Amino acid sequence: MLGRALADPSGVVGLDAEGWTALLAMARAEQLIGTLALRLDGLPMPGAVRAILADARAAAEHGRRAALWEAEMARRALAAIDGPVVVLKGTAFVAAGLSAGQGRSIGDLDILVPRCALDTVEAALLAAGWEWVKPDPYDDVYYRRWMHELPPLIHRERDRMIDVHHTILPLTARITPDADALIADSVALENGLRTLSPNGMIVHAAAHLFADGDLAGGMRNLWDIRCLVEEFGIDGLDGEAQRHGLHHEVARSLRLVDALFGETEARGIDRLYIRRLTARDGWGRPTRPVTRFAFYVRSHWLRMPPAMLARHLWTKWRKG
Repeated sequence: MLGRALADPSGVVGLDAEGWTALLAMARAEQLIGTLALRLDGLPMPGAVRAILADARAAAEHGRRAALWEAEMARRALAAIDGPVVVLKGTAFVAAGLSAGQGRSIGDLDILVPRCALDTVEAALLAAGWEWVKPDPYDDVYYRRWMHELPPLIHRERDRMIDVHHTILPLTARITPDADALIADSVALENGLRTLSPNGMIVHAAAHLFADGDLAGGMRNLWDIRCLVEEFGIDGLDGEAQRHGLHHEVARSLRLVDALFGETEARGIDRLYIRRLTARDGWGRPTRPVTRFAFYVRSHWLRMPPAMLARHLWTKWRKG
């Protein structure tokens, strides 16, 4: 229902109260309420719905400004760093003025820097007021040794998080994207920060969705991909995906975009992904617990080899 409304906003005209309740609840749960509000702007709807969507548009605009300001604060803190700083995900979309950023919910600031610059970037952020979120020694070592990012940081005054990536998948993952190539192909913004290339953005979104996570919030990622494809096309995308070992993930993302927001019916194993992505009821509550748990287990299986996973889960369990 939410996918159809995003793809064809005119289809919501004539919804009854139960239909509007379900649509808004699902959109809020999937962090797509701001996007939906912009897509439906100007259409006839009940007054109460209009007020809810007006609030969602205002919240999305506030989030956009906050994200851009946080990116600017990071830019200032890292101005003396001799190397590129690439903003990722929602902040990149709004910073570049892309359609994927319209109404998008934006959480932490994510940046990508060369791995050789991590120590310098870390020191500069700590000096500028960011602090560690995970002071636990085990977590600190785990992030630095095996993950694709530093342990998360939060600013002591603004209470905003920043994730500093040096690649786009954990070092323990079976797939090893070429982070240097992603950075080399990145596009400069007017303020000196950079974004991934359009194809790089699609590859990153697909990697995050299908090679790293449990598909939580997956509909938002697929909508990002849909917007990027609509705005830039897919010329050269297959070659870019092949270069990073993510051909299957990118191909699946395109098929699922067509299934959720188009007219194509999902086939084979893709139907399981659709089942996970749409696992909510008319109140926006999670459903299909077995499917959700299966994808949760899958996400950990993809992240690290079985023996390492067992040690990691045992350590976390012992620490409570």
